[in-house]
Formats: sequence, structure tokens, C-alpha cells
Amino acid sequence: MRKLLWFSLGFAASCAVGAYFLLSGIFAIIGVAFLVISVICLLLRLNNGWKKFALVLLGCGMGLLWLQIYNGCYLAAPKSLDGETVSVQFRATDFSFDTGYGTGVDGKITLGNQSYKARIYLDSDQQVSPGTVIHGEFRFRFTTLGGQREPTYHRSQGIFLMAYQTGDTTVVPAATRSWRYIPAYLRRGIVDYLDSMFSYASAPFAKALLIGDTTDLDYATQTHLMLSGIRHVAAVSGLHVSILFSMVYLIAGKRRFLTAILGIPCLLLFAAVAGFTPSIMRACMMQLLMILAMVFNREYDPPTALAFAVVTMLSINPHCASAVGFQLSVASVAGIFLFASRIYNRIMGFGPLSKIPPKTYKGRFVRAVAGSVSVSVSAVVLTAPLTAIYFDCVSLIGILTNLLCLWAVTILFCGLIAVCVIGLVWLPAAKIICWVLEWLIGYILGVSTLLSKFPLAAIYTDSTYIVLWLVFCYILLGAYFIMKNKRPVTLLCCMTVTLCVALLASWFEPLLDNYRVTALDVGQGQCIILQNGRKTFMVDCGGDRAEDAADQAAAYLHSRGIYHIDGLIITHYDEDHVGGIPYFLQRIPADLLVLPGQEDHDLKTAIEAVHKSETVIVNEDISLDWNTGNINLYPGEISNTSNESSLCVLFKTEKCDILITGDRSQAGEAKLLQTHSLPDIEVLVAGHHGAKDATGELLLTVTKPEIVLISVSENNNFGHPSDETLQRLIRYGCKIYRTDLEGNIIIRG
Repeated sequence: MRKLLWFSLGFAASCAVGAYFLLSGIFAIIGVAFLVISVICLLLRLNNGWKKFALVLLGCGMGLLWLQIYNGCYLAAPKSLDGETVSVQFRATDFSFDTGYGTGVDGKITLGNQSYKARIYLDSDQQVSPGTVIHGEFRFRFTTLGGQREPTYHRSQGIFLMAYQTGDTTVVPAATRSWRYIPAYLRRGIVDYLDSMFSYASAPFAKALLIGDTTDLDYATQTHLMLSGIRHVAAVSGLHVSILFSMVYLIAGKRRFLTAILGIPCLLLFAAVAGFTPSIMRACMMQLLMILAMVFNREYDPPTALAFAVVTMLSINPHCASAVGFQLSVASVAGIFLFASRIYNRIMGFGPLSKIPPKTYKGRFVRAVAGSVSVSVSAVVLTAPLTAIYFDCVSLIGILTNLLCLWAVTILFCGLIAVCVIGLVWLPAAKIICWVLEWLIGYILGVSTLLSKFPLAAIYTDSTYIVLWLVFCYILLGAYFIMKNKRPVTLLCCMTVTLCVALLASWFEPLLDNYRVTALDVGQGQCIILQNGRKTFMVDCGGDRAEDAADQAAAYLHSRGIYHIDGLIITHYDEDHVGGIPYFLQRIPADLLVLPGQEDHDLKTAIEAVHKSETVIVNEDISLDWNTGNINLYPGEISNTSNESSLCVLFKTEKCDILITGDRSQAGEAKLLQTHSLPDIEVLVAGHHGAKDATGELLLTVTKPEIVLISVSENNNFGHPSDETLQRLIRYGCKIYRTDLEGNIIIRG
């Protein structure tokens, strides 16, 4: 019985609960109770089933107690700084990066006698190197549960404090390079070296594959990799570690002691250069255990090794359980352990394949393909729900993409390591290898781009019907493994037929409405989708992160079978309204682009660069006929204030009128009412995200909206929507719907 495996299940479950929910002191009592019950069960020497239960319970108890100790003792000091402005000394441990508003850098600060990892944001563009000391006044934010704001993903990386510059700072560069920063300098050196050796088109993917640096990987490439199902190759994980170990094993002539001497430092250095991400740490720990088993001639049990890695990582940082990379890494390996051999045996047991002699070239090829397919399918079994939750999509074509590309990824990764090593000795030889590797990169990116453009390359969980289909599939899988007479063809047919039903329901359900208005939850921004019959217009697309806003809009439309839209309207050029449009248009084209009549803007140039169809500049009133209704566009005033230059959109249908005013203030609304006769409307999109200076009484008096939509993020820095605006809307009898409370808001009729 794998005792550590069952213990790790309970320990990981407790850490996961602590990562997503704030635990009170009563959980320590529950932890002690679990420990007592588990010890009693173990002492009673019950059967194996009860022993497994006791070990899981023991893990739960230990996990809950460890969380209380970790949060109460180790995190007490950083938590006390949450929301405070304090003068501190900060020492950088890595190179700085650009943020658009200045620079950010990771490092450490000392609180009491304990050192904590933190990320600080500086207002200046000054570049910082490892070892640099920064003195200054910063406002702190605690990144995990218990702070004034929502937790961030940084806690899973061990960064429990984020600091924002509030006063002057003093930057003191390091006098010498410390050995502690060798991985950071080596990582920077590899990045610069690959940039110099590869072309502009190939260098970003080479850096992503070798060390997980996706900084220069453009949006289109990342989207193609995600939809085609091989996004994992650009995030250093177990695949990379296994390839590296295989290289070392072959170089060492398959001798176990030499493999250990070469392999252990190589793995540790590679993990350090890649940044000790959760996925790389998990893979390296398991590989190191394999090496030690070889050296001491002991049996290596992969599930136990996985359990050891999980318990070790969560003991170091329990909040690592919230890391997407950690969850995907563990789930993929667990899926391979559970299902790969079964799937492989099923494939090779299939009629004609079972009769192919194994030692022939054909037999070896078939077995290689069967092995690749079985590993890909088994890895997806447990990771699909996670990708659906975190990325709102599941790739259906990923198995084919992996089959076509993983052999090339293996050769490419080995080639990149060879380029880095040979380049130190003979640069011309390294350049020749780079020339060959460019073709491999082109092949991988070409395949991922081609397959990602298939209409059903991926399905999106923005549709309730697709979510129900996924749940149904896992119920089918559970029933399949319970059944004695297993019929995989029947299982696949059931999944395929029900998928078709779910897709048809997702595509045709919106057509049943006469009109539909959707306010997408893009955070602190705005994205409104107007639908009338088979026609679709979108107004604005921007939010907290431009790429995320584009992804959400594309996922919403794709999940409803919409792969191009009739029109895209931009109210004005603020980042939170238009930042996602250059990315969105790379995924979904628009027949018509409507731009406000403002002066040239950087975002306007970026949008026009990717839009290939008709463009209309609104300098005067325009009316667009649209099925049974029309869209009236009212230009804003060209002024120094971009908010007042917002064009307004009046969407009129037979049964509903919808008004969108962009970020106009009450003064801008008054000018609109002076020059235009607006009807009573049913739906109003609140101006400027519910700011107190917008959606004024004059507009409400004239238009009498029944429903008001407010597109806003939770706990935003602007105080939107203001209490004054909310009270004003209540006085006028408006029903208020907010994206920070309801998520996506759909009004239909």
C-alpha cells in the first residue's frame, strides 16, 4: 500500500481549501480531531480500505494544522503591512521588467528576523539588476487571503507582498555580482544569446521552449498554441525535464553513477534558471528521486515520487496549491499514471494492430504512435476540467497536435541546449544548428496555427451547454470504468453525439431572441455585445488586461457559433474601452469598423493595422440599418478630454432601445440631449462605469431607463460605481445590474 500517496491526498486537499478559503481557528480544532481519529483507526489495525481512509484523514489533519502555523506565524508580519505605507530597504534578486507605468522587480525585504519575497513597482524607467538595494517609501499589499483586497496569483510563487512606490527612492547598484544571482544572470545571458542567434520571428518561441520566458511571445502565437492544445511546450514542465534527463543519461553512457554526477547539478541549475516554477519543481523532484533510486539500486515508484513532490512543495509553501501550473502539472502526471497503460493496451489490442510484429519498422512506428496518443489522452483526462475553469476552453484537436509536434519539440529542445553549449566553443557551428532549428520552429508554429483555425479546434465553457456536456462526459467515464463489458467505441460515440447536441443548442439558442444585449465581465473596462437575429455588433473591448478582454469576447462569440461579427464600434480611445480590440480582431474579424472622429491615436493605428475591411469615421450623425432595427451613432466633441469625445450608440429594435454613452460626463450627456431627441429607453449602459460625474439626473429624466448596466471591476481603485450614482439610479426606479456582482449580464427579449 502506497502510504505516502494516500497521505498526500489529504494534505493537498487541506492546502487547497486553505488557498481558496480563509480558515478560522476552529479549523485547527478540526485538524486535531482528524489526527486523533486517524491514529485510532491505524492502531485498530483495520483492513486496507480503512487504512487508506485513516492516512487521508491524517494528511487532512496535518495539512490544516500546518496551514494554521504557516499563516499565523510566518505570514503574520507581511499581513500586518497590508494597506500600510512604510519606508523599507529592498534588495533585488532578479532583473527588472517594464510595466508600462515604470518598472517592476522581484526581491526580498526583511521584517523582524525573517526575509520575505516581494515584488515592487517603481514609477521610473530605471533598470535594476540583481543585488541592487532600493530604499524608499512604499504602499504594501498582502497577496493572500486575509488582506484588504482579493488575493493574487503571486502568493503561489512565494511572493506575499506587493509594494507600490509612493515617495522618492534611492537606488544603490550592487558593487559585485554574488554567486546567489548566478541563475538570474545566466537566464539573462541565455535570453540575449538566443535573441542574437535566431531571427526575430523564431527567437520568442526558442526562449519560451528552453527557459519558459514568454515575454516576447506575441498574442497570436500564444492563442494558436492554446487552441491547438500545445501551450504546455511554452511553459517549462515535466516534458522538458524528462528530455533533459534523457540527454544526460545518454551522454553518461547509461551508467548510473555518472548519470547522478552529471544529472543532479544539471537538473538543479535548469530549475533555478527556469525560475523554480511549481511545475518545474515537481518534475525535478520526481526526476531526482529516480536518479537516487538508480544509484542505490532501489525500486522507483512514480506515484510515490509524485506524492513526495506534492507534500514537499506544499510544506514549503501551502499556497502553492492555488498555482495553475502546479495543479495542471500534478493532474497531467496523475492522469498518465492512472490511464496511459490502459489506453495503450486498448489501442494495441485493436484487431489489425495486434497482429503487427513488434520488432518490425511498422510495428515500432505503430507502438510509438500508440504510446504518444495514450500519454496525450491520459494527460487530458484530469487536466481538461482545469483548463475549462482557468482558460474557459478545452482543445479538441490537442491530441493530433501533440502527435504531429512533440517529436519536433524534443529535437528542438535538445538542439537549443546544444546551441548554448557549442556556442561557447565554436560560434559558426552553433549558427548552422540554429539555421536547422529555425525550420523546426517554423514547422511547430505552422502546425499549431493551421490546426487552431479549425472551426471546432476548441470548445468554450462560456456556454452552459458545453459545461453540461463536460459534466456528462465525466459521468460517462466513471460509468465506463465501473462496467465490466467496456466498449470504448460506444463511449466515444456517446461523447460525440452529445457534443453535437450541446454545440447546436449553444449556436441556435441566441437566435430565439428578438434582440440580446450582453455586458461582458471584463473587469474595469467595457465590452458590450448587441445581437439582433443573425447579426452581431460589438461596442468597445477593454478591461483590466487587454488580452484577457479580447479572450473573453472571443470565447463568448465562438461558444455561440459566431466566427465573425457585422460591426465593431469604438466609443473613444481610453485603454479600458479599446485596449483589447487589436487582439480581438486577430481572432474574430469585423465587416465594419466604426471609429470616433478623434485625432490620431496609437491605439487607432494598432486597430487599423489588423482590420482589413470597411472603416467608418463618425464625424456626424450616422444611422445603420440592422434587421428589424437600426443603430444611431452620435459623435462626441473633439476636446482635450477623451471622455467627452465619446460617441454615443442608440440601438433601436422593435421592442427595446439601448443607449451607450461611453465615458461622457453629465456635461457631455447634456450636450447630447441639447442636439438630439432621445426616446424613452429600456436599457442604459451607465456612463464612465458608474462614476459620480456621469449618468446624471437630466439624462435619467429624459430617457427614463428601466434597466441600467454597470461595467465595473470588484474593488477597483476608482471607487466605481459611486454611492451617489447608485442612489440616483434607485431614486429613478432603475433596476441595476453590475458585472462585478453578476458577472456577464445578458438582457434578452
